[in-house]
Amino acid sequence: MIERYTRPEMGHIWSEENKYNIWLEIEILACEAMAELGLVPKEIAPTIRQKAKVNVKRILEIEETTKHDVIAFLTSIEEYAGEPSRYLHLGMTSSDVLDTCFALQCKQAGEIILKSLEKLKEVLHKRANEFKHTLCVGRTHGIHAEPTTFGLKLALWYDECKRNINRMTRAVEEIAYGKINGAVGTFEHLSPKVEEYVCKNLGLKPAPITTQVIQRDRHANFISTIALIGSMLEKIATEVRHLQKTEVLEAEEYFSKGQKGSSAMPHKKNPIVSENICGQARLLRSNLIAAIENNALWHERDISHSSVERVIFPDSTISLDYILNKTINLVDNLVVYPENMLKNLELTNGLVYSQKVLLELAKKGLKRQEAYELVQQSAMRTWKEKIPFQQSLIENKEIIKHISTEELNVLFNHDIIFKNVDYIFERCGL
Repeated sequence: MIERYTRPEMGHIWSEENKYNIWLEIEILACEAMAELGLVPKEIAPTIRQKAKVNVKRILEIEETTKHDVIAFLTSIEEYAGEPSRYLHLGMTSSDVLDTCFALQCKQAGEIILKSLEKLKEVLHKRANEFKHTLCVGRTHGIHAEPTTFGLKLALWYDECKRNINRMTRAVEEIAYGKINGAVGTFEHLSPKVEEYVCKNLGLKPAPITTQVIQRDRHANFISTIALIGSMLEKIATEVRHLQKTEVLEAEEYFSKGQKGSSAMPHKKNPIVSENICGQARLLRSNLIAAIENNALWHERDISHSSVERVIFPDSTISLDYILNKTINLVDNLVVYPENMLKNLELTNGLVYSQKVLLELAKKGLKRQEAYELVQQSAMRTWKEKIPFQQSLIENKEIIKHISTEELNVLFNHDIIFKNVDYIFERCGL
């Protein structure tokens, strides 16, 4: 299912073809480094580079017998490269190839994710400014609180997106470390210069110290960042799902011509994209548990992490790539209904201005709790009798002693909400 929806470049990163080609490049680079050190003949690396060929089908066929993927790979390369291939893998262990390749694959995947995050940031920037002063009600606990603007909702997501760009940038930097140092990481049969050469040419850094494997806290951090990004996308999608409710309808997913919402009910327009995003985000979080548990291996290594990583890394990066691009389209094409936002703002007959009245009474000299009780009396009457809150306040003799009708009119003007919106946008870099 995932491959069906994956952009080709992300899917290719985790393909057998890409993996084996990286393995071959690691082996050839190691030969080049050894040739520079006088450990193998100079012509070995160019000859292997010319003759060697990655044949995925043949490698898998050999693995059926060897039950070892790296040996199967090396055997296949020997069939193409001939005698010079005896210099491949000198002093190396499987994890030198596997972990260095894995680091490069994660780096490649992270860079694709970063490009998509930058695109999402651009779309959020555009739409936040579009609705910068579009008035809507803010909700806490799902209940009307005070007025805000729809632009501020989008600005909030924009700011979080920037943080996630920084997180993924750091995660890519942390995972982009390779190792070519032998069976338990001691360089007993290799020069550190080989590792330095290989890593430099792959765009990686040598891990300062390893066992037979690169330590998995790096990988857990990468998956943790993916899970956090997924939670941001879920936050956006959850808000859209709430706003698309029939009785709310302040915004909704774009519904294309010919699209169908329900097999039974022709009137339905369901937030299926947002629901899909929320579901995939759950998978990203669940994979994080496995990534953290991979950090504790027996002694200098075991392979309990390997089978897990072959599932969670392709799945997590592919899923995130998918829902990131779904979210970009969701936000870019989101249909917004400012008139419904204003209508919903007025549903509670002005109750959203209760704090303004409370603060004004406090300014007039009333104790805060006394003022709170007076305003709450009028508010509860409005809830019960469905009369305008302003009317309820005017008819409250204790309140009207302190605030005139003219002053209440000013308090019920919502334009004041806009006074610091520009300041918030500027602070967010919008």
